[in-house]
Amino acid sequence: MLARIWSASLVGIDAVQVGVEVDVSGGLPGIVIVGLPDTAVQESRERVRAALKNAGYAFPMRKIVVNLTPADLRKEGPSFDLPICIGILAASEQVNTQQLEDYLFLGEMSLDGTLRPVTGVLAIAAAAQRLGIKSLVVPADNAREASVVKGLSVFGFKHLSEVGHFLENPTQHIAVATDGKQELERSQFHGPDLKEVKGQAHARRALEIAAAGGHNLIFVGPPGSGKTMLARRLPSILPALTFEEALEISRVHSVAGLLKDKGSLVSTRPFRSPHHSASGPSLVGGGSFPRPGEISLAHRGILFLDELTEFKRDVLEFLRQPLEDGYVSISRTRQSVMFPAQFTLVASTNPCPCGFFGDSVQPCTCTPRAREQYWARLSGPLMDRIDLQVAVNRLKPEEITQQPKGEDSATVRSRVQSARSLAQLRFQAEPTLRCNADLQSRHLRQWCKLDDSTRNLLEGAIRKLGLSVRASDRILKVARTIADLASEEELQTHHVAEAIQYRTIDRMQ
Repeated sequence: MLARIWSASLVGIDAVQVGVEVDVSGGLPGIVIVGLPDTAVQESRERVRAALKNAGYAFPMRKIVVNLTPADLRKEGPSFDLPICIGILAASEQVNTQQLEDYLFLGEMSLDGTLRPVTGVLAIAAAAQRLGIKSLVVPADNAREASVVKGLSVFGFKHLSEVGHFLENPTQHIAVATDGKQELERSQFHGPDLKEVKGQAHARRALEIAAAGGHNLIFVGPPGSGKTMLARRLPSILPALTFEEALEISRVHSVAGLLKDKGSLVSTRPFRSPHHSASGPSLVGGGSFPRPGEISLAHRGILFLDELTEFKRDVLEFLRQPLEDGYVSISRTRQSVMFPAQFTLVASTNPCPCGFFGDSVQPCTCTPRAREQYWARLSGPLMDRIDLQVAVNRLKPEEITQQPKGEDSATVRSRVQSARSLAQLRFQAEPTLRCNADLQSRHLRQWCKLDDSTRNLLEGAIRKLGLSVRASDRILKVARTIADLASEEELQTHHVAEAIQYRTIDRMQ
């Protein structure tokens, strides 16, 4: 007898519906799986055989052919275990085959019939809803994740026998319900607070501008000046996630297998901090079956690169295209996928190899040639894409011993949210824009008009610092954010003057 079960396979952060056709017929006993399965899918033959027996079902001692369609799409992972099991049971008439077309099955099988969670369930649930699938049957540990998608009935089970009982008596089971919007509203940020920072008013102001406009930021200063401490407090002043943003982030984390410990949704903006020994593929993603890298896992959040000059130069060059376009494209022989990568880059570095160039206490021991070679590790095009370049100086003794006096994160976040709201009103006719960092040249001409004195100031900075067109545009973007923080519609000379001050590295070189 022939049976057809629906499942799905991941392609990037999207999913493709896969038909699992099972034919049980005469011949030598055994299971043959066709349709470009990978090793994990091929190994499901032994898992399925043991799971069926240990769950109390009869394994047909006949020839079983499993065809995964479409045949030209590579299938990977253990998520086909459950649909293959159900297909065998349906083809051998051990379960009710009515309404099987309405269900999509996913799940890895243990040898005792226990269902184990799989990755990418949220992305698959979203695809199933678009394709008109009415119900999703998944392992119990994946149920809350999948139930975030509206218009889809999600049933979670812990054992194969429970799935069999469900197919025989579907009305006796209740679909899992999760209100993702309520969960998001209840979530609160519990990271480090900006009020813990002593001094560093200039750096705190840069953090506020970066949060309000989504601008890339680099801190330059000696060891122990607080660069990393400042960077790790940036998430605390970012605007709260919208439900749509949370879904985007959660889909990426689901595909990467990182959502199982986070419940149904990622409720706070990501903060990713890869080690400086990270390779290019670990940053941008890759593999024979492409998976998201660090820059995609930082989507809608922060990518923090501590000790930026310790990263290999060729690895840093991978960042240039995602910083400009907001996505990364990975091409393989059989497929090409795109991962979202709209993140804010935050970096920190010492000013020289010894770390004390310009320090008020410790003298620098580096030669001018050594400092030149040190900065040569960062290409000009990459530095052009960093809007805020901030010098972080050593704290004075009286600043170290005094109690912190700065504003807390909640106060700063309220100003950031107000500035973002002003920008969103401006962007109503441009739905692709999310913040001022996304502005293009045509938008600058419209929203960053300069009077004569302001234009002369900017032209002087371009000549003195040797700025490129991209760098001068980014000065205008930062100035636009500074004006938004001040609730001012027109760009003033002091807005541009402050933005120019955040080109520290251009002045050092």
